[in-house]
Amino acid sequence: MTVFSLAAIRRDLAARDRVEASLRHREVELFQEKEWAQVTLHSIGDAVITTDAKGQILYFNPVAEALTGWLHQEAYGLPLVKVLKILHETTREPVENPLEKALREGQVVGLANHHTVLISLKGREIPIEDSAAPIRDREGNMIGAVMVFHDVTQTRALTKQLSWQANHDPLTQLVNRRKFERCVEQAVKSAQTQGHNHVLCYLDLDQFKIVNDTCGHGAGDKLLCQITALLQTQVRKTDTLARLGGDEFGILLHQCSLPQALRVANEIRECIQGVRFVWQERTFKIGASIGLINIDANSEGFSDILSTADAACYTAKNKGRNRVHIFQTDDRELLQQRDEMQWVTRITQALEEDRFCLYSQPIAAIASTEKNAEHYEVLLRLRDEGGNLIPPMAFIPAAERYGLMHLIDRWVIRTLFATQGEHYQEIWKRCQSQERSCDALYAINLSGASINDDRFIEFLHEQLALHQIPPPLICFEITETLAIANLTKASQFIKELQQLGCRFALDDFGSGMCSFSYLKNLPVDYLKIDGEFIRNIVDNPIDTAMVEAMTRISHLMGMQVIAEFVENDEILERVKVIGLDYAQGYGISKPHLLVQ
Repeated sequence: MTVFSLAAIRRDLAARDRVEASLRHREVELFQEKEWAQVTLHSIGDAVITTDAKGQILYFNPVAEALTGWLHQEAYGLPLVKVLKILHETTREPVENPLEKALREGQVVGLANHHTVLISLKGREIPIEDSAAPIRDREGNMIGAVMVFHDVTQTRALTKQLSWQANHDPLTQLVNRRKFERCVEQAVKSAQTQGHNHVLCYLDLDQFKIVNDTCGHGAGDKLLCQITALLQTQVRKTDTLARLGGDEFGILLHQCSLPQALRVANEIRECIQGVRFVWQERTFKIGASIGLINIDANSEGFSDILSTADAACYTAKNKGRNRVHIFQTDDRELLQQRDEMQWVTRITQALEEDRFCLYSQPIAAIASTEKNAEHYEVLLRLRDEGGNLIPPMAFIPAAERYGLMHLIDRWVIRTLFATQGEHYQEIWKRCQSQERSCDALYAINLSGASINDDRFIEFLHEQLALHQIPPPLICFEITETLAIANLTKASQFIKELQQLGCRFALDDFGSGMCSFSYLKNLPVDYLKIDGEFIRNIVDNPIDTAMVEAMTRISHLMGMQVIAEFVENDEILERVKVIGLDYAQGYGISKPHLLVQ
């Protein structure tokens, strides 16, 4: 053997040693990589299952073992569908395994149905979210798939809880207005597409406010829960019972005729009428007013149906309470209620867009010594969306009925003081500098809502101070009927305003009881005789006699008297003869724009 041959052999041996060493090193690396991959799969918080290209299980990590109830050794080599059973949690139908889909389509399958549950080996149901992806070799051939899933029990429970809370009233556990709206919309759709007939009942408790105001909200809440339990015994499982707010409930009677609904509504009314609510040794009798509206193929949306049912309920309440009223298309009274309800939105929008405006109508002093004094009543008008003037009687009843008058009263005071404050100050200062009493007076009408508002006096005090308004220049007017409705409250209210320095007038005197006895308890400065007595005073001796009596007694009580509706010179001359102090009406002056 030559030296050259020996050298070649040595080189071959060395090369083989290097290849063997490299292979051993690669085997070590592959083992370490496999070990690292398994450690990683064992460590992650999600369940991981891998299969071969036929869907037979190759690997289970510990989380997969815990969720499925299968051990890795037991599951190895089994078809995945045998080990991993997934159902829809509501329908209980089998759901396609995402790993099978990944193998079939050769692409990643994202999060599957959000309502899937895993049935473990021991029958335990576990809500899961899952995904799967194919596994490919270096040449791109699909050699298997991997599935990852995790337990979402807490997440899904929280989601259900939030969904329930969003659709239910927390006190009564009934569905809320939002959910009820969807149910009614579905009922309308079924009526239009399938010819079904449904009925919506709008129920309002008649004596709830008394319980709430006299015993507190705790008592009110308990009463609502008792009524809820009673209502639940009167409706079918297919019906929908909801609390719409406060003491108002909605009942959707599914596939029910109007005569059947009327019987159900009267049974509910009688049950509630029989309730005797006891709270701290006090017993209250409860009633309910119910409005019914039919839902058929001609019905419109939820808002229209509910507002009509609400108006029907209000009509039932207005006719004496504790009764049922059915909406009819030719029901004029109910249509008027609906119109008033539509005014609520228009009034609110007008306040936001500042579309109210103020007018003033002079009140003339009949006595010659006061003829030059500035004295007028502030009148309210509303400009509609087209800029047309709307008289107050078109919207005031709706504002009173739906609790908006206190907002309007405050708008009037805030706007009047802000725009006329400097003028009032100048008049006051001029009178002070001349050392004479100030005969100027500006009358503002107040509603019952402001009289019953415990914070109104505070608001008025703030506005007087903010705009530096001399209180003796301001006169507030309330109607006779309003004063009679709550004599004690009205008297207290008048005295508090007079303590601020303001004056007070009793408006429309004679339109109510026309009783002089209660005037002893109302320390008003002015008495305005209702225009119905003044309008015909020239031709009607009875009206003349009544105005004379009102004037004489008012003067004896220290009040000055104002005649309304003085429309011409003849009426003006007659009230002068009788001895009234002031006159107001078109015969004196028409209203003029004061604040745009």
